[in-house]
Amino acid sequence: MIDSHCHLDQDPLFNNLDDVIKRSKNIGIKKLLTICTTIKSFEKIKTIVKKDPIIFGTYGIHPHETENDLINKSTIIKSVINNDKIIGVGETGLDFYYNHSNKDRQIKSFKEHIEASIELNIPLIIHSRNAEKETMDILSDYKSNKIKILMHCFTGSFEFSKQLLSLGAFFSASGIITFKNSIELQNTFKSIPFEKLLIETDSPFLAPIPMRGKKNEPSFIKYTLFKLAELKNISNVEMENISTNNFNNLFF
Repeated sequence: MIDSHCHLDQDPLFNNLDDVIKRSKNIGIKKLLTICTTIKSFEKIKTIVKKDPIIFGTYGIHPHETENDLINKSTIIKSVINNDKIIGVGETGLDFYYNHSNKDRQIKSFKEHIEASIELNIPLIIHSRNAEKETMDILSDYKSNKIKILMHCFTGSFEFSKQLLSLGAFFSASGIITFKNSIELQNTFKSIPFEKLLIETDSPFLAPIPMRGKKNEPSFIKYTLFKLAELKNISNVEMENISTNNFNNLFF
């Protein structure tokens, strides 16, 4: 298994990193991708990725944080090419649900991240909430560049997933697919091709059933994998192999 999206720089994961890594390995996790959200978080991530061979990282600014951290393409590129364990750009995108940051700043940041990922030829980790049209409009402007898109913690509509598939996007399932009220999302994941599926925890957030109410961690990813295998009507081992191969094909 591979956790394609976690936040090891955040507590309680960061303060218990040795135990978190040990529990991850004990359930068969082969790689952890710890995701950058701020300039400050990247300083932690540069240290974290050195801690164990299974840990890799990204560089980017979460849409919520663009009010304070606004970086350009060249800054992203410099931060990535200087570290061979930084393998993705993001998390970036648009969040018009909370609007913690100005919309125009979110859009500007998103475009800088897109252009950096194109130049670096590495995956772009996208957060999109209440912004399906705007996200699609922006990505469509870069269609000819064949961006390596990973839709993190995908909770979008069936129609949005179809539009993204036309751009070759990959989709990461989080613990949300285990929630009883996520029927529509579960049906969407049933329709996404096997070769486009990844899994993630988004830990320490969004703990899956039966761990809801607890702080999430990478070792809980097995519950998301089990649910996705059930939805796709295949064995857990098959789903593990598919999602692992998809991650490796996308990032390596």
